[in-house]
Amino acid sequence: MGTHHLILGKTTDYLTGKSVTDTHDERARQEIVKFLVTEKGFEKSEILSRLQLSLALDGQKGTVPVDFLLKPAGKPLIIILFRPGSLVSRRRVALAAARLIENRIIPYAAVTNAEDAEILETSTGKLISSGLQGIFSRSQAIEMLEGMDFRAMADHRREKEKRILFAMEVLSQKECDDYTCGGF
Repeated sequence: MGTHHLILGKTTDYLTGKSVTDTHDERARQEIVKFLVTEKGFEKSEILSRLQLSLALDGQKGTVPVDFLLKPAGKPLIIILFRPGSLVSRRRVALAAARLIENRIIPYAAVTNAEDAEILETSTGKLISSGLQGIFSRSQAIEMLEGMDFRAMADHRREKEKRILFAMEVLSQKECDDYTCGGF
């Protein structure tokens, strides 16, 4: 995900009320979180935003932004990644992030470009729903959480997921910064 954006000034974050840099991507993120609160019924306190998933691999370090983690009733249910462009190419990133962001597997992962969304079951990678309306409502989420098993991922599998995420997000960003997007 590129960091080279047109800065439009400052805006107020819907969740925190704090001032943040205003970009086209930030405007999309703000629309997504407003949708989660006003249409899907989540409480602002149940939405964690602007998380940074730190990765260290083979002596290299990097971070991957996770836009939202929904925790209805305090239990992690779904991460949501905002990534402009094609969603299908971002599915694997969302799955890896949901498998790594906590010490247990987050049951669902979603990727959205603010116009469409794909919701995936994290353990299988299966596409279970499409479209922004396919994101669970708070009441659906509460029902889904009943009796849900939050499992940890085996260390060898976590390492594989880390490599996938590192290659797809951290190294591709570094390449963009160094060669493609940085300007010469």
